[in-house]
Amino acid sequence: MARLETRPPAGTPGSPALKRALTTPLLYFFILGDVLGAGVYVLVGQVAADAGGAVWVPLAVALLLAMLTAASYAELATKYPRAGGASHYATRAFGPFAGFVAGFCMLAAGIVSVAALARGFGGDYLSEFVTLPVGLVAVLFLAALALVNARGIKESTRANVAATVVEVGGLLVIVALGGWLLLRGDGDVGRLGQLGTPEKGAAAAVLSGSVLAYYSFVGFETSVNVAEETRDPRRSYPRALFGALATAGAVYVLVGVAASVAVPTARLAGSSGPLLEVVEEAGGVSTRLFSAIALVAVANGALLTGIMSSRLAYGMAKDGLLPAALTKVLPGRRTPWAAIAVTTLLSMLLALTGSVATLASTLVLLLLVVFLMVNTAVLVLRRDDRGEADHFRAPTVLPVLGAASCVALATQIEAEVWLRGLLVVAVGTVLAALAAVRRGGRARGGGRE
Repeated sequence: MARLETRPPAGTPGSPALKRALTTPLLYFFILGDVLGAGVYVLVGQVAADAGGAVWVPLAVALLLAMLTAASYAELATKYPRAGGASHYATRAFGPFAGFVAGFCMLAAGIVSVAALARGFGGDYLSEFVTLPVGLVAVLFLAALALVNARGIKESTRANVAATVVEVGGLLVIVALGGWLLLRGDGDVGRLGQLGTPEKGAAAAVLSGSVLAYYSFVGFETSVNVAEETRDPRRSYPRALFGALATAGAVYVLVGVAASVAVPTARLAGSSGPLLEVVEEAGGVSTRLFSAIALVAVANGALLTGIMSSRLAYGMAKDGLLPAALTKVLPGRRTPWAAIAVTTLLSMLLALTGSVATLASTLVLLLLVVFLMVNTAVLVLRRDDRGEADHFRAPTVLPVLGAASCVALATQIEAEVWLRGLLVVAVGTVLAALAAVRRGGRARGGGRE
């Protein structure tokens, strides 16, 4: 348990503060571990199908777009260095209704992400060991993750440390194999400049591919919840955030280059284990060994996101924003079993009814809603809310471009994905309205007492 400081933080007189223990390097690795995840193991092939052979281009574009919104998060996290994230910022800027919608979209995005990773787990990487129906694998996989999640946060985070080292090592292996292919004169460097597909021109292909590539960079937004525990958030948080994103982006672009050079585009696009194709083409590394690394990466990403989703559902239920039944915990383990069960069942349902690409695009759409609110909240809160003194301030053009990029990416998302996303937002809107009615009833009741 974190030791509490005796001195309250500025701006919250009389309230205790979390211990400020995170240095810039620690925060950098925290964010890097969140961003460098399983998405690229699964989605490189889908990006190739959308954009053509130059897979690295949508990855680079997605990095630049993520940096725009990251600038808004850097300003808000240093202006209000406390937990709550997008929901807190939207509440301050637009009121509790918008704050609830932002929190609900974050919750839904987590559930969708777990479903996408579950389908990825049941693809070509697993086929190196056993061939089973993807839907069956997804259900069993999610059930196993739920049990690990319910066992306890300590066990889950210990597993994450080891898995993060493994998954980053796997990406570096791909980069090294791509370099080895070039040194020995194999591969096709010409594919690095091939943008577009028979259905789309170069510009449309890049934007479409960037929607999926954007999935690989999500995770940085959760780091705002530890700004309160950072020693010098004004100095440390922006450096750690931009440094971690730049590092992850460099690794992803190099992975995209390696995949483009090593594997014909059609073959890459048709694989649910695209990086395995690079290993097979280069040789020198056991395909089973790399498949095992990829499966660890996918499982780790799903576990971390599952933990976040279940805790967010539990927290919203404690605040009266979701049904109270979600606050039930295991007597011995003190883990939120009801929230874990419900979020897992929803992920199972989505995994059985959507492809990896559709689910990834749905997640991106939900996050674009959240990111649009964050980018606009920066501008609104500059007018009459000074926040912490000497906070990081992004150049005004960055949140404006960040909001515009959210709209631009949203226009590239398919109608089927929009339908799923709008249904989620509609549910969140109805629940937000009900929560507002309950708050109003409590306020009137309090006034009569």
